[in-house]
Amino acid sequence: MSPAGDFPCLSAALKAGADAVYFGAKGFNMRAGARNFSLRELPKAAALCHSFGAKAYLTLNTIFYQRELRKLDAAVRAAAKAGIDAVIAWDFAVFELAKKYGLEVFLSTQASVSNAAAVCKYYREFGVRRFVLARECSISDIAAIRRAVRRELGAGAGIQFEVFAHGAMCVSQSGRCFMSAFSRGASANRGECLQPCRREYTISAANGDSFAIGSGYVLSPKDLCVAPFIEKLFEAGVDSLKIEGRNRNAEYVWTATRAYKKLRDFYFSERGKPGFGAEFAKLKSWAVGELSKVFNRGFSGGFYMGKPAGDWTSAGNEAKLKKRIVGHVVKFYPRISVAEISVDAEPFSAGDILQAEGEKTGFVEFAAESVELGGERVKTAPKGSLVGVKVPEKLRRLDRIYKLC
Repeated sequence: MSPAGDFPCLSAALKAGADAVYFGAKGFNMRAGARNFSLRELPKAAALCHSFGAKAYLTLNTIFYQRELRKLDAAVRAAAKAGIDAVIAWDFAVFELAKKYGLEVFLSTQASVSNAAAVCKYYREFGVRRFVLARECSISDIAAIRRAVRRELGAGAGIQFEVFAHGAMCVSQSGRCFMSAFSRGASANRGECLQPCRREYTISAANGDSFAIGSGYVLSPKDLCVAPFIEKLFEAGVDSLKIEGRNRNAEYVWTATRAYKKLRDFYFSERGKPGFGAEFAKLKSWAVGELSKVFNRGFSGGFYMGKPAGDWTSAGNEAKLKKRIVGHVVKFYPRISVAEISVDAEPFSAGDILQAEGEKTGFVEFAAESVELGGERVKTAPKGSLVGVKVPEKLRRLDRIYKLC
């Protein structure tokens, strides 16, 4: 399951092979800082997902005040009408409205489910069948919960477990943090977190002395990455791997989705065959290498192997590749599939990997196999030039062009 903060990210997730995409409606989710989707855009988003054979899930995973219930009703009604497959929530007001309009509810990780009793004795009574488990659950915890649920309900109860596989982690227990609310008046539990934890801090003494806290950002944990031990989650009985990142860009979504899809597909198609272990180890190494190219704060196994005591000192972005703006599309010639690109900022060369993003185009990654300037093939497209580049699919005027370097 992949994240989408806007249409380019949605396009990137689907083209990379996501089985499902989750996204938020403006004002109603835990990533208020993302561009998100308006209620009018939900039919388009759902239809795009379904055209790729993927599910469309809407996040309504914040808390809702009494004054917001009328707007919430409109949002859930719009989601059902748009063909959204399920909503992700933990507020019981959403449960009731989802039932009213015939929508399935996935229980958000914000509910902190970490035992079988919460599944069998409580939330199941409200019709919940998929549970996004608390981030603090270890692999052994997940396996134990799965076994206990099967003993209680039987294997045919239809209960599913989803866990986070990749992306940002919060220093607070299950994201129950009030630091942003206290310091900036922006509540993390309303999706407005300004992430003051990601900064470097000093301790100041009454006499004016000050000391830096360690050598890193001690409140800013590394990013979760389960690629090195992904098979252990499958063996524990996980039904869905969730990639975090609705505040991140299309390049990140494309790379993370593609890497985890290849790992998942290879595992289930090749396990048990001769040489599987060695080949899978090589593929996991490749995946970690790909994931390290895009935004990350260094990688951690999270709580899956126990408490990550040494993983709370990220120094910020450790991406091995940087994404730089090149310019924009001026015109597209459909007969020859060539885009005319205005090189406004960063020059690029033949062979460079370029990415195009646009609200209608979505996300497209391609190699600049040939570059033409004034009808002549050139090695480099200089800043200020108009060049022609062959592209794999239709681009549109004003689509943004980036290069990876």
